[in-house]
Amino acid sequence: MPNVGEFATMRVAAEPTEIAPDGCAVRVLLGLAGGTVAHFELPAGNVSRAATHRTVEEVWLILSGRGELWRKQAAKEEITVLEPGLCVSLPRGTLFQFRASASEALKIVAVTIPRWPGDQEVEYVPGPWQSSLTQNQTGTS
Repeated sequence: MPNVGEFATMRVAAEPTEIAPDGCAVRVLLGLAGGTVAHFELPAGNVSRAATHRTVEEVWLILSGRGELWRKQAAKEEITVLEPGLCVSLPRGTLFQFRASASEALKIVAVTIPRWPGDQEVEYVPGPWQSSLTQNQTGTS
């Protein structure tokens, strides 16, 4: 990633550059002082690990595929159907888990605010679905 304050240009990598703590394949993109951007992919039929973020917030844009997102904050809880063109937010402290449909990988661009501090940011929580991924699995399609 370029130094903070320098402009940059890049293409999305053909292959994932790392695995997210929730088990998704990640292609790290660019960032600035206030946030970072990444491309996530959850293979068809897979379920992420349920988690919450300690200090960051995220906004997701669903690029392709279909699935569901579970979000919970205190007494408020919902499951949102994910489809291309949908944008969702994960405010700090939101419990969340997502799953891809049986037939299509779920591809998402996520903006993290502030910058992603590292895997210690994640706290695992109980979710509504049994996860099919672990942090060490690649699971790309």
